Amino acid sequence: MLKCVLRSWILITLIGLAGCAGFGGSVQDESGQAFDPSKLPAQDELPKFSAETARDGMPNGWNFYRIAPYKKNTVYRLENYQGRTVLSANSKISASGLAVKLRPRQANNLWLQWEWKALSAIPDADNAERYHDDAPLRILVAFDGNKSKLSLKEKMNFEMANLISGQEMPYATLMYIWSGKSPVDTIITNAHTSRVKMIVVDSGWDNLDAWHKHQRNLAADYQRAYGEVPGEVIGIALLTDTDNTKSETRAIYGDIELIRKNPK
Repeated sequence: MLKCVLRSWILITLIGLAGCAGFGGSVQDESGQAFDPSKLPAQDELPKFSAETARDGMPNGWNFYRIAPYKKNTVYRLENYQGRTVLSANSKISASGLAVKLRPRQANNLWLQWEWKALSAIPDADNAERYHDDAPLRILVAFDGNKSKLSLKEKMNFEMANLISGQEMPYATLMYIWSGKSPVDTIITNAHTSRVKMIVVDSGWDNLDAWHKHQRNLAADYQRAYGEVPGEVIGIALLTDTDNTKSETRAIYGDIELIRKNPK
């Protein structure tokens, strides 16, 4: 699944991510119509789902991205749930996501805060195994950085991504996930590029249908995952996928926020 996620990121100018293999797919709106993501404005804040009313269609400020033409799309919808508006995700052997381009901002003292809920299990999901890498809930954070210091292999990946897609691959990505099998706080490096690190924040299927709230220090997580000081944050995305395990799941995303905290 993650190879496909990377493929889709290449095509999202608004976040500027790229993949390392199989550069198929297209950026489209939810109706399937192609659009030019380079014309999308960068935003200062992440739009809140709770500020909207329940309806079909895209949440304001979020942009739909398709993994590949042969992949079914996960269905996202604004729903009234327990007295507030949330984003529901229904995945049936599918993979697609939503993304926001952000104005670059320093990662120091910047926290990512969100809550989510998984409503059904994906029994065969195993994020450490590329052919079973599915998850009910994922949030991705893209970072800028100095690409000149990367290894030759990674530089070639970047150049290939730019050549094929016309877009630059971001320096690094953190992906917070609900994992089926890997323990909480596990860091999983993508099999195809070291520039994507998954951090497990929830694990297993014993706590379904319960809200899970998280606050993550982006600079600290980045330092732990990459062993260096992070660059600027340039985008946020979410993804619910079941294409590898050929299964179904339903999940709910609450508001996702970036909060600047004063250092202690």
